Amino acid sequence: MRNKLAEQTSPYLLQHADNPVDWWPWCPEAFAEAKERGVPVLLSVGYAACHWCHVMAHESFEDADTAAYMNDNFVNIKVDREERPDVDAVYMDVTVALTGHGGWPMTVFLTPTAEPFFAGTYFPPKPRPGMGSFRQVMAAVADAWRVRRAELEESGADIARRIAEAADGTIIAAAGIPDAFAESPGVTAHLLDSAVAGLSARFDARHGGFGGAPKFPPAMVAEMLLRHHARTGDPRSLEMVSVTCERMARGGIYDQLAGGFARYSVDATWTVPHFEKMLYDNAQLLRVYLHLWRATESPLARRVVTETATFLLADLLTDQGGFASALDADAVPAGEAVPAGEAVPAGATAGHPPLAQEGASYAWTPAGLRAVLGEADAAFAAEILGVTEDGTFEHGTSVLRLPVDPVEPADQERFARIRTALAAARATRPQPARDDKVVAAWNGLAIAALAEAGALFAEPRWVRAACRAAELLRDVHLVDGRLRRTSRDGRVGSNVGVLEDYGDVAEGLLTLHQVTGDPQWLDLAGRLLEVVRTHFTAPDGGFFDTADDAEVLLRRPRDDSDSATPSGQAAVAGALLTHAALTGSAQHREAAERTLARFVPLLSRDARFAGWAGAVAEAMLAGPAEVAVVDSPALERVARLGTDPGAVVVTSGPLLTGRTAPGVYVCRDFVCGLPVHTVDEVRRELGVKVAT
Repeated sequence: MRNKLAEQTSPYLLQHADNPVDWWPWCPEAFAEAKERGVPVLLSVGYAACHWCHVMAHESFEDADTAAYMNDNFVNIKVDREERPDVDAVYMDVTVALTGHGGWPMTVFLTPTAEPFFAGTYFPPKPRPGMGSFRQVMAAVADAWRVRRAELEESGADIARRIAEAADGTIIAAAGIPDAFAESPGVTAHLLDSAVAGLSARFDARHGGFGGAPKFPPAMVAEMLLRHHARTGDPRSLEMVSVTCERMARGGIYDQLAGGFARYSVDATWTVPHFEKMLYDNAQLLRVYLHLWRATESPLARRVVTETATFLLADLLTDQGGFASALDADAVPAGEAVPAGEAVPAGATAGHPPLAQEGASYAWTPAGLRAVLGEADAAFAAEILGVTEDGTFEHGTSVLRLPVDPVEPADQERFARIRTALAAARATRPQPARDDKVVAAWNGLAIAALAEAGALFAEPRWVRAACRAAELLRDVHLVDGRLRRTSRDGRVGSNVGVLEDYGDVAEGLLTLHQVTGDPQWLDLAGRLLEVVRTHFTAPDGGFFDTADDAEVLLRRPRDDSDSATPSGQAAVAGALLTHAALTGSAQHREAAERTLARFVPLLSRDARFAGWAGAVAEAMLAGPAEVAVVDSPALERVARLGTDPGAVVVTSGPLLTGRTAPGVYVCRDFVCGLPVHTVDEVRRELGVKVAT
């Protein structure tokens, strides 16, 4: 018998629909049930591509005895963090505050009024040094609830109060510390120059990226640095992006056979990835490599753009035209399952399927190469792709890398043939599961990337894919003028859009409008930004992450820092600035400037966490340039190749009002020059670097 998750649209929740745990989705009825039964709530938060979420599910949630204990002592709620980032953000604050660290799976125990009193992340089925088992933790909580319920409820209320106070600045004010955002002077060229100097001090000159292991692709920071280089000519900014992008593209974090990037590298050298492939990473990195190519004409960057776009359309495109959220890190291997690095026979645990194995689809051994390629080609492939007898991953396997490209034409042809053969062989292996829910924000990122790449690389099918995704968001996700966050199989979910959804979708639509000239996308982006200004505005001029009529949680989330995606604040600031450039709206420009002012402290302290805000600020300082192309198709692509930070380029719309003579019109800071008519003039005006 299936539990209460069976009717949900989230693939992550549906993965748990057959658990013996009587899971509830996040809903008022679950808390009412806890109140009626007089038991606490066990809140479990994760996502479909999370490796340790799968491990804990297999070890505990699929175990009949563990599930029975959960059902007897708690009301159990399962949340997909990608569907409910607001719930995740609030209780992650709690988890970090109580334990000093966070992550997924996240396990939080709540009172029936949703107030947290105990939190953790992954709990094993058996005790480990320094870590109690999941059963021990549950037993301790259940016993404390029976014996000291009033004390736990008081503790939960106190934690909830502190979280709420921290969100509205009460604790800061009480401590006599002024609100750092209250009197921000706004972004300046000096601020951004200093922020880039801070990034340079943290840069890993040998391997690229910032900091040590684990190492995440710094897409938003790369965009900031590329724009800073375009504005200032600073060679160090371009060097940091070039080195990072080359090391990633040649490492194991990049799929050397089929394109696309994994979520992060477990080491500092980009060698061994955490194998999940996320839409948001690949959409952002596609755009980074596109802009790197535009600045340098790098053949490697061009290849990565083409392969990553191909991956998006081949592996993440849904039947409805949207893009799925992720490919899992794991696949169920044949023969043996390998949990936590130890091989055990499949089915060794009675009644359970074998555990999925991380990287099972991607890793190779020399013997595996020989079985596919034969001795000679296998030796060549092992050398060029870094496959060794000792291995770079687990159990003597290696993740494919490409330290250098083949140089000789014969070797290039041979390598292309080998890649094709290995990709075909890999396709016969067990494949990672796909989380096929469509998230509005991440599809907005994909729309922007594919539309722009399609225009620059003359790939109309990429632009068509961007249009189809935009149509899905318009037709399915837009309900009564408001965005819903997710859909699946064309069925819209009930979770309302959050700030990043509005910002990233508006960004994608504004890019699509520039590429296609279709006014509907400019109009829709404007309507979404009006919803933001009406329902998300905060008293200090920035925005909350949730609307004023959204579900009330312990606090109203508001996070300025980028995570794997641009913060909602930064995403909206960018969309507001672009909309202002396209329409001449002073209100949108002023709203963008007020929002960017919030980022001054974060940019001053560590721009790694404000990369997209820095990128938007670079565009604001540069104008951004407003480029109207009138009846000059030959000059249009040249204009789009310009590196001027955040420039908008259109062939229709408000910027063309009153302009009938053919040519390229460029305006900056409310001042317009005379139209230019030659390729060389456009190249000089807009900083075009690549050959045209």
